[in-house]
Amino acid sequence: MGWASMNEDNESRFFNATIIRNEVDKKMNTPKNSPEKGSAITKLKAFAAPQARPLPVIILADVSGSMAENGKIEALNVAVKQMVESFAKESRLRADIQVGLITFGGRKADLHLPLISAHAVSEVEAFTAAGATPMGAAFALAKQLLEDKDRVPARAYRPVLVLVSDGAPTDDWENPLAALKGSERAQKVSRFAMAIGADADRELLAQFTNDVEAPVFEAHEAEDIRRFFRAVTMSVVARSSSPSPDQPLAIDVSEIPADDLDLDAI
Repeated sequence: MGWASMNEDNESRFFNATIIRNEVDKKMNTPKNSPEKGSAITKLKAFAAPQARPLPVIILADVSGSMAENGKIEALNVAVKQMVESFAKESRLRADIQVGLITFGGRKADLHLPLISAHAVSEVEAFTAAGATPMGAAFALAKQLLEDKDRVPARAYRPVLVLVSDGAPTDDWENPLAALKGSERAQKVSRFAMAIGADADRELLAQFTNDVEAPVFEAHEAEDIRRFFRAVTMSVVARSSSPSPDQPLAIDVSEIPADDLDLDAI
């Protein structure tokens, strides 16, 4: 037998043997990976620490020109800064509290702080009050953020949306608010609102909220803004450490005594 003929004969035997082996595997339903390897991977997964699920908190903050009066913008800056610092100190065993800040002032709404884990926030840039009140643009941006599945994945706990304002919108807000409330994701969000001062549009703010037990919260002075955010912080922190973080908790500002606030922070 020549070299070429011998090779052809060997290839034919190998080919036939492979076909027979595959047929046997099919009949025996033999998995390609060995049982020992699959078992080892399963055991490793059992020892892997579970990853905390995101708990998004998104603030819609009015930074229009009127917020510059009577220390409102300063109080809001302190309240938001303290809220983020408190969230950053919390355990991430079950829930990773994430914060996003949307501001509306001047002619547009801005994503002041992208939705990121609170412990990763090194500094919150202070708000500056100026211009009109484009609240409708803020509703549209909030809807866009909630529907972004990269920022708010399906495994996230029920998000919290907080709106604070001291005035009436100066842009088209009806359609953006209807679109926000009508979106599938926003319907699963806990929405709260605070009216700051006598000029706030309370009827609109009441349309924004979706908790029948949580009316529109009132801020008659700068300290009330900080008390409200302190109550929001306590509610979110309680959720993040509870056995069921997806369960919404009420916000009760009356439980926050005035002396609970750090008056030297302003």
